[in-house]
Amino acid sequence: MLDPHPLFVTPFALLLLCIAILPLLVPHFWEHNRNKAIIAGLLSAPIAVWLLFREPMAMVHSLREYVSFIALLGSLFIVSGGIHLEGDLKATPGVNVALLGLGGALANLLGTTGASMLLIRTVLRTNSQRNHVAYLPFFFILVVSNCGGLLTPLGDPPLFLGYLRGVPFTWTFKLWPVWCCAMAWLLGLFYFIDKRAYAKEDPVHLRRDAAEIVPLKLLGWRNVGLLLGVVLSVLLPTPYREISMVGLSAVSMALGGKTARRSNEFTFGPIIEVAILFAGIFITMIPALKLLELHGASIGLTHPWHYFFASGALSSVLDNAPTYLTFLSAAQGLGLHADVVGVPTAFLAAVSAGSVLMGANTYIGNGPNFMVKAIADSAGYKTLSFGKHAVWAIAVLSPIYVFTALWLSFCVG
Repeated sequence: MLDPHPLFVTPFALLLLCIAILPLLVPHFWEHNRNKAIIAGLLSAPIAVWLLFREPMAMVHSLREYVSFIALLGSLFIVSGGIHLEGDLKATPGVNVALLGLGGALANLLGTTGASMLLIRTVLRTNSQRNHVAYLPFFFILVVSNCGGLLTPLGDPPLFLGYLRGVPFTWTFKLWPVWCCAMAWLLGLFYFIDKRAYAKEDPVHLRRDAAEIVPLKLLGWRNVGLLLGVVLSVLLPTPYREISMVGLSAVSMALGGKTARRSNEFTFGPIIEVAILFAGIFITMIPALKLLELHGASIGLTHPWHYFFASGALSSVLDNAPTYLTFLSAAQGLGLHADVVGVPTAFLAAVSAGSVLMGANTYIGNGPNFMVKAIADSAGYKTLSFGKHAVWAIAVLSPIYVFTALWLSFCVG
């Protein structure tokens, strides 16, 4: 059995470090996907070669997960990129809260990626006449790209993997207290911040915003049906699931219409960036996940809140989908009473909530995070650096973490 030396985690740590600091040190170098591919390839190559000789099936399994991961994100990105909400609303705090709340609800139907790609451009365009909205992409990532997708297996990849492992489809509805807490806190805090910022806006900009209102109109109706097809495709087994997603993406590009894509200024750049970086992440993270799987029982995780914070912490720097599976397996190994899929309800709730909520802590914690950042950057918004995003996300989400830990300890049984 593969039991890597801790030093084999070094390439993964270096890749994360590159993602964190290179945009700050050499921004012009980092903006080219070719350079990202070179760095990801150089760091992942030693691990790939080592795995091919020592444990080729681990490499194959990780690549299969990567293909499924990119097929889902890519198809949602491509198909939703052909749907355009034409229009420009008045960018008041109330309107912005309504848009974020809508995105948080849609995340449970379209997935966090689908909801993010459907709404991010509309939200950015609505606020384009204002100056004091630099925090908008940050809150969008927290609400729509992560915390909103906590209620259904369609919402976030970790929950879908749990569904494939036997978790009943409706089980995630049990997480509604955490979802309500997260939505109420984040939307309330955003409204408070946005209201103060709105009061500081130049009246000239506000008059321009009011004068340029355009009623919402949905373009690309054919892609709505295709997007529903992508969502339903997740219920298919491999490889039919991935084939279906790729096929629907191809139909969308060929027959889904061009007007909406032109209006969205659609390019493949954001999804290519995600594909490149996560190719390196999926390979270099194998030793880290294996070490945790083999030695996790010795690190003293005995209570649900332990699993909440442990799975969440790793979901911040690893992809949250395999992290969810790792801690689910660790919880099953405790030998406790089995409420669902071999674990007590509180432990499954802890791993589920930790993986979804703390995926918001970094740009690599969940797939759509990077895409939203890239789209916001291209729209002229000054997004936070990797490190600043992590610090602010943890600070803003901490009350939700405290509530969830208490809920797990006293209310879930």
